[in-house]
Amino acid sequence: MQSIPVDTTRLGVLRCAIAPEAKLSNPETQEVKKDRDGNPVYTVAVTVRQDRRRISVIEIAVSGEPKGVQEGQIVKVTGLTAFAWAMGDRHGISFRADAITPISGTATTQGKGGDA
Repeated sequence: MQSIPVDTTRLGVLRCAIAPEAKLSNPETQEVKKDRDGNPVYTVAVTVRQDRRRISVIEIAVSGEPKGVQEGQIVKVTGLTAFAWAMGDRHGISFRADAITPISGTATTQGKGGDA
């Protein structure tokens, strides 16, 4: 699987759409996925809006729980990488980051009018 570094400065405003959730490796047993170092993996849904275009939502995996990240907050994503994948007839792109942190001073009520 080839990793592709993503320049987050070109993505516009990044806002948390769904707060961090533990990623499950086995939904039946509720077992949380771990990275190579044994840290739990979390996913954060982030909205991306470039140049007043439509908003896209991407799910980003990150090792360890992102502290202080809440829905509606503008966030900083560090070390974002995209991975192309294929399984049978299914294919897509997944995202992983080194860290997701809230940008201080961004209230969760900002952007309710559709301004990302």
